[in-house]
Parts: sequence; structure tokens; C-alpha cells
Amino acid sequence: MVLNSLSGRFLLLTIIFVMLAEVLIFVPSVARFREDFLLSRLERAQIASLALLATDEMIGPELEAELLENAGVYNVVLRRDQARELVLSSPIPEPISESHDLRDAGPPRLVADALNRLADPTPRIIRVIGEPVREGGQLIEVTMNTAPLRAAMIEYGLRILLLSAVISVLTALLLFLAVQRLLVLPIKRVVRAMQVYSEAPEDNRRIIVPRASVRELHEAETTLQSLQTELTAALRQKERLAQLGSAVAKISHDLRNILSTAQLFADRMEGSEDPTVKRAAPKLVGSISRAVNLCETTLAFGRVQEPPPRLERVAVAAIVAEALEAEQLAAADSEIEFVQEVPAGLILRADPEQLYRVLSNLMRNARQAIAAQGQPGRIVIRADEDENTWTIEVSDTGPGLPPKAREHLFQPFQGGTRKGGTGLGLAISAELVRGHGGRLDLVRTGAEGTVFAIRLPKGATLVAAVPAQ
Repeated sequence: MVLNSLSGRFLLLTIIFVMLAEVLIFVPSVARFREDFLLSRLERAQIASLALLATDEMIGPELEAELLENAGVYNVVLRRDQARELVLSSPIPEPISESHDLRDAGPPRLVADALNRLADPTPRIIRVIGEPVREGGQLIEVTMNTAPLRAAMIEYGLRILLLSAVISVLTALLLFLAVQRLLVLPIKRVVRAMQVYSEAPEDNRRIIVPRASVRELHEAETTLQSLQTELTAALRQKERLAQLGSAVAKISHDLRNILSTAQLFADRMEGSEDPTVKRAAPKLVGSISRAVNLCETTLAFGRVQEPPPRLERVAVAAIVAEALEAEQLAAADSEIEFVQEVPAGLILRADPEQLYRVLSNLMRNARQAIAAQGQPGRIVIRADEDENTWTIEVSDTGPGLPPKAREHLFQPFQGGTRKGGTGLGLAISAELVRGHGGRLDLVRTGAEGTVFAIRLPKGATLVAAVPAQ
């Protein structure tokens, strides 16, 4: 329906408002018409009385009746030279019901009298008093019937209403066309652009180009363009991530099989009599086992979830020492000092493999940040506890996180802490800690270094796996 559209409703409202404006004009117009009608009757009556005076009042009853009929009144009274004189007269069919003095009637009074006359259909005899024209005396007074007055007022009102209706329709039509051109068509264009974009949001060619000349519509188109651009980029990013996840899952699957073979050979090396091999074999077996476990968890990550942690009581110092030893080997050519400030007897409930991954990721990021600036540095791992929480802090003396990393912290492929980094380490670490019911926080970062804190609740029970970000 037309009324369900913006332009149709605007057309209807325009007609209503224009008609309302015309009604507000109609009332004073009818009041003005009534006043002019009565003044014309007074003027006719004065002309008739002057005709009588010009003949020295020597006219017959028939001529007097004709003069009164032409004037539309029953009698005429003139006040001249301080004397009140009945100049023309005829029988009045009924008593005078009311008098109207036009000499001092203001607009409110004229409007009220006009509305009363329109509302009263009964013919009445009224007295009308006014001032003679051309100084024809001090006062003129006539009596007349209201029926002709009301009929003339109704005819005039109908003409005004008809004219108002024509004006309102024409005005509404012009405004309708203007709204169609200036508002409705641009809005339809925006809606069409949204529909076209929704069919293939990854296609850059379907992003709207702002063209509206109206400022508000232009701002809306500009905002929509920005939103579509960001959405297209996000969809492409997600598509690339999906493809990357599929590729990583395939690589992890084959790599796990290769590492399983290497693990068999490492197991056999443990039986060697060579002292050096005996010392290296357990560490090699542990590293290969972690690599196999990482491949398995990567496959789980590709299924959009990390495996739930297997909580057990673990000594923090042992896990920290193992992660530190691996990073010390990687930092053999750098002047980086590793400090462990973990109480030997501190025990917490966690998955040892997942906790090792978190600590390894944090220490690796710290080592790479210090090595990138080419200066000596220090990495400190602290741990303590209170009544409710175990806390492990990893701090470094590196250059601090770049702004982009702080803005997209813990987001895969966006929160990388170094050039060329993917940000997966922090994202996976945060997810693993959330799986324990805890949280990974950035305590502070800046030119003096960076501090991350792992907070694990003491009252936590086994937590369901958290969906990957």
C-alpha cells in the first residue's frame, strides 16, 4: 500500500497539515466576510436613505419598499445633527433578537459572532449599527434577517474550503516529488547497495560509493562504506585463517607421524652405554614428546577447541626450570640473563604440559624481544600465592610491546609482539590459561620492559575447553 511507504505517508501528512493551516485561515476569513457583508448592507441602506432625503421625503410606500428590498433591510435609522430619525421603515416580522455594533468590534468578537452565526441555522432579526460613509451622519442603524447573511457565509466558506483542498493537494504533490527525488531515491539506492553487497560481501566491487548530495545521507553512505570495507577485510581474513588452519592441520598430521618414528629411535638411544647419549636422551625424548603433543593439540585447535586440561598437583619450580633450560640453549649467543625466583615447595593444580607451553611461549617472546634490540637483557620468572590465587609472573627488560600488539593482544595473527610474528603464541597461551579457569594479564609494558602474569584460582575445578578465538 502507498501509506506503508515513506513517500506515501509524507504525502498524507502534507495534505493534513496544509488543510489544518487552511482551516486556521478559514475562520478569520469568514469573520472578515461577515463584517464586509454587514458593512455593505449599511452602505446600501445609507444610499437608500439619501435617495429619500433628496426628494424631501416625498415618495410613495411602493418606492420605499423597493428601496428597503434593494438594501436588504427592514428599516433604516440615521442620526444627523444630534437627532435620531427613522428614515425608511417597513413591518418587522418578529422581534429583534440581538444587536451588533461594528464601530468598536475587535477581531475576537468578530470571529465569535461569525462562528455563532454559522452554528445557528434559525433565521433571526438583528440590529446592525455602524458609521455612515462620507460623513453622512453620526450613526446608521438597520434591522435585517440573518438568513441571507448565513447563506452567503456558507457559500463563501465552501469556496474557501475547495480552494484550500486544491492548494493542499498541489502542495503535497510538489513536496511528494521533491521527497522522492531528494530522500526516497537515495535511500532506495542505499538499500539496493546493501542488498547487492549481501549477495557477495567478499567482493570489493560491491562496496557502496558515497554519492548522495544531502549531507546526512552522504554521512550514512560513508559510514556504510567503512563498515562494508571492514567486514570484507574481516571475511577475507577469516577465509585465509580457515585455509591456513586446514593446511596446518594437514602438516601437523604428517609431522606427528614423522615425530612418532623419531620418538622410537630416541627411546632406543636411552639404552646406549655412551654417557653423553645417556644424558641427552631423556631431554631428546621429552622434546620429541612435546612436539608430538603440540601436533595433536594443533589438530585440536583446527577443530576450534583446545583439549580440556588434565589437572594434577605439580611443582612450579620444576616446570619453570625445564622451560628456562630450553630458552637458555636458544639464547646461547645472546647476553640474556635468566633468573628463577620460584619457591621450591610451591605446588599448584594445573596441566603440566599446558603450563609448560604457556611459560615457554611467554619466555620465548621475552627472549626474542630482548635479542631484537641487540643489547643485554634479563628475564625473571617469579611465583607466589595467596589465599585464593596462584600467580606466576614473567618479566623482561625488553623494549615493550608495540601499539598494534597492545591493541590486538591475545588475538591470533593480529597481536604479534615482533615484526613477522603471528601472535598465535599469546592467543594460545591465553586460551590455555582460560581453560584452567584463570586468566593471562598484561601487567605493564613500556621502555623499561614487559610483565605478564598467569593467575590460576585455587578453587578451580576441571574447566570445559574454551572455544578458540
